[in-house]
Amino acid sequence: MSDMFSEDFMNGFKDRWNADSDLSGALEKIGFSSTIAYGIDGEDKPRGFLKIESGHVVECGAYSGEDLNWDLRASEDSWNKWMKKPPGMMGLGMAYTSRKLKFNVGDYSAMIKDPRMAGPFIRSFSAMGG
Repeated sequence: MSDMFSEDFMNGFKDRWNADSDLSGALEKIGFSSTIAYGIDGEDKPRGFLKIESGHVVECGAYSGEDLNWDLRASEDSWNKWMKKPPGMMGLGMAYTSRKLKFNVGDYSAMIKDPRMAGPFIRSFSAMGG
């Protein structure tokens, strides 16, 4: 098992998320609060999570049973690819329709139709990869 979405990984993700005003600031403006988990497709449970309050990550780490609003899954290859080159709107749509990106919990359609959430969601891939 790699260190993808490990405690250290999630702490770096949190720091980059909170430092990115186009991500945390945009979500703060809409009062976005959520718990988002990330993991590998086919595994029983997600590997890591972020707890977001008013756009900012206030807690993160290895997943250990937290209640989730979102549970995002993809293959390690897909995550690595998106961290190096974040998908745009079209790429994200293709990943979702081809089942390369799965929402085990959460409503992709509602999120992607709201530009106030869609833009920051795409931006989160940049923060994930550093």
